[in-house]
Amino acid sequence: MTIDAVTALSRVARTTLYRQFGSSTHLLAAAFEHLLPPVVAPPAGGDLRARLVDIVCRSAELIDAAPVQLTVLCWVGLGPAQLDTDHAAGVNGDNPVGAENDAVASLRAQVSNRYRQPFEDLLDSPQAKRQLGDFDTTLAITQLVGPVVFARLAGLHSLGPSELTQIVDDFLAGRKAGAEISDRSRIPARVARPEVEDPSDGQA
Repeated sequence: MTIDAVTALSRVARTTLYRQFGSSTHLLAAAFEHLLPPVVAPPAGGDLRARLVDIVCRSAELIDAAPVQLTVLCWVGLGPAQLDTDHAAGVNGDNPVGAENDAVASLRAQVSNRYRQPFEDLLDSPQAKRQLGDFDTTLAITQLVGPVVFARLAGLHSLGPSELTQIVDDFLAGRKAGAEISDRSRIPARVARPEVEDPSDGQA
């Protein structure tokens, strides 16, 4: 995507385009932000399993029905790990590379917050903490949604409700097992008492 291609198709003057968007990266970030579908929060009531199944199914539907979501996730995720904020300033004292990086960083933050927020609201709830113990929320989200994204990227068939439910059940089983192991590790081991020799032992 180039500025020349955009101005030719949109019939917007280059100066007008640059006045609204500092670069093609800013334009692309704004377009993705506008096109990203909203995320619907999970049901407020019900048991944890049912609510997790609901939110994972909703996420899978978004990924299958809205290719732009997967596109933006790939575009954002495959970007540089560290943004080039130390680039030399431009002729007017500005930092074009740093500005583009700011646009990408802003989009990354918005995408991350938008799609992880429903999971965080549920996984950080007292209900989840009570049933699953303490855990890394980011890792939990990855375990729940990662298989859905991988299946789409790898060109596999879309995961159906039964498969998505199995992902949730496997996650819950793993978390509960991990919580039990953690609880056992906090229980101090019983210290064996040294045997005390009976003074009458061996005496008639």
